[in-house]
Amino acid sequence: MPEQQVLTKTPPSLIEGPIAKTMILFSLPILLGNMLQSLNGSINTIWIGNYLGEVALAATSNAHTIMFFLINSIFGVAMAAVTLIGQNLGAHKVQEAKKVVGTSTVFFLTLSIVVALLGWIFSSTILDWMNTPADVKEQAVSYTRIIFAGVPFIFGYNLIMAILRGSGDAKTPFYFLLLSAVLDVALNPLLIQGMGPFPKMGIAGSAVATFISQLVSFVSLIVYLYKRKYILRITKEDIPLLRINWTIIRTLTQKGLPMGINLVVVSLSNLMLIHLVNSYGSESTAAFGVAMQICSYVQMPAIAIAAAVSSMAAQNIGAGKWDRVYRITWTGISVNILMTGLIVAALHLYNREVLSIFLPPEGKAIDIGVHINNITLSSFIIFGIFNVVTGVVRSAGAVLFPLGAAFIALVLVRITLATVLSHSYGFDMIWWSFPISFAISATLNLLYYRFGKWKQARMMTSKS
Repeated sequence: MPEQQVLTKTPPSLIEGPIAKTMILFSLPILLGNMLQSLNGSINTIWIGNYLGEVALAATSNAHTIMFFLINSIFGVAMAAVTLIGQNLGAHKVQEAKKVVGTSTVFFLTLSIVVALLGWIFSSTILDWMNTPADVKEQAVSYTRIIFAGVPFIFGYNLIMAILRGSGDAKTPFYFLLLSAVLDVALNPLLIQGMGPFPKMGIAGSAVATFISQLVSFVSLIVYLYKRKYILRITKEDIPLLRINWTIIRTLTQKGLPMGINLVVVSLSNLMLIHLVNSYGSESTAAFGVAMQICSYVQMPAIAIAAAVSSMAAQNIGAGKWDRVYRITWTGISVNILMTGLIVAALHLYNREVLSIFLPPEGKAIDIGVHINNITLSSFIIFGIFNVVTGVVRSAGAVLFPLGAAFIALVLVRITLATVLSHSYGFDMIWWSFPISFAISATLNLLYYRFGKWKQARMMTSKS
């Protein structure tokens, strides 16, 4: 009987208590996790660059592009799982949430094995499609094959992270992400150079280090969850739930694909901007690249807060606490303005000093970078606003309007401003396209939040 009580108790943390405190505590591990992943990648790049040189760096960049695409391709489905699990737990339907876990586990496991096998077999062909330079090809194939072998652990970790966040736990994924990052950073030089008892493996050593760190972290996370008797773990009695439930699969794909496509829209917009900036010369390209690297850190709080808001709103929608959903929305907007605003203010004060870390302190590039930041940095406060609102409406199951708004603002408006108007009104229109497109997206999403029918959306239209 005590076991049954543990399994049927819905985590209360996201549907009661102080909203602002809960949101900040929930978003901080997500923020730190995103920063940790970026730092992990940067340190490994330093190891490879120092020990193996530019050719090896080029080889890994090709593999990382492939993995970025694969992870983004499952992002939407994972977010749909977060919402579905959150709504069910908010409604105290633990068994329904477990059905989502069971089906998602089979789906992700099958998909990851297929991707890993195809990637291992066709790594050379995929790299040819990417026009990988001949002098990079051999190392790139070696590195990419091992990275593909680790896909089941990457997909598995992302699924467990989604399940945990859906149930209100953002801390546990961060701890095991930290374990993976520490192992990866420590093993890279040992396996690249063959230090101590470790074999010298060159670029393959870097990939093996990543593989081992992901495997250890993934297995440790599963062991930890079962030892702690996590509420949504699959027990012996739940084994029948490890099957494909086509109603759940249809929901995850129908709701998840638009979220995944949203990332494609953002990437497409950025690629088109880079193509345009390249035409203005190497100084502009360098300045833009560094400015966007800085912006990637500026937008991290907004992304973390939006993730927290989405999980909180999903549980409260499931519980029918709509007054609390509204408060979550405006609290999320306020927290974003505060957190992102403080970062933006600090960067404005030390604009040139921060840019000089990446660019020569004297020269045209750093002046262009300062100018870009002066125009674009504050716009990421607006970016955070529409991300929060999007997170709320998606948590109800309304996913098409945010996708349409993103396409209108980030592709149609931004690229038109940057390409057409820059020829008439000058180079600055490229940078002004950021605040203008973000403002349009925020306005569209706020209007939909106020007047749209997102509250009538449903994640699942039929019983599973």
